[in-house]
Amino acid sequence: MFHKEGHKIILITLVIVVGSFFLIDEFVANEWIRKGLLIAVLIFFLLILQFFRNPKRNTHPNEKQALSPVDGKVVVIEEVMENEVFKDKRIQVSVFMSPINVHVTRYPISGNINYSKYHPGKYLVAWHPKASEENERTTVVVENDHFGKVLYRQIAGALAKRIVNYAKPNTTVTQGADSGFIKFGSRVDLFLPLDADIKVTLNQKVRGGESIIAEMK
Repeated sequence: MFHKEGHKIILITLVIVVGSFFLIDEFVANEWIRKGLLIAVLIFFLLILQFFRNPKRNTHPNEKQALSPVDGKVVVIEEVMENEVFKDKRIQVSVFMSPINVHVTRYPISGNINYSKYHPGKYLVAWHPKASEENERTTVVVENDHFGKVLYRQIAGALAKRIVNYAKPNTTVTQGADSGFIKFGSRVDLFLPLDADIKVTLNQKVRGGESIIAEMK
């Protein structure tokens, strides 16, 4: 199953791959070079397919838990000042995605979206300390009665040149549902209430829509 954001790219890539196969077979005489080029083109197509994969996840909705919005590795857990929306201290948990991770973004909690905004910006490497505030990004806040407000921020990186965000203000969303897509690697920051009980550790690998990031005490 592939994400809808990849359908056009997959089709275009398939056309290019098929054309490349015919050209290589027609104009490359050396058998070993021909086989090597054909294998390289096939590997490229397989990489495109794996990047846009959209596997089903077994999300068990729980209004007292915040789930990871993406697949990747936890690279930040710290108390910070959140200056865009809350303008007070929150616990930031950041998940870094490599190009081989699933890049679907999922809602960390169920609830009502009361903020969703796109910010143009730079393309610093995703692990840069200022990437959260200076890179191209989207900021979304979801709120429910049990967990409170959770802000998540999709951040573009050096390779990610397009962020897709489906969150619309004043709509009700379901935990684990598709909320967007980041093309070609990056990270997502979660900003949680200070009294949230963090359930992950640094460098832990997490799965979007399944791994519990935090729980209200």
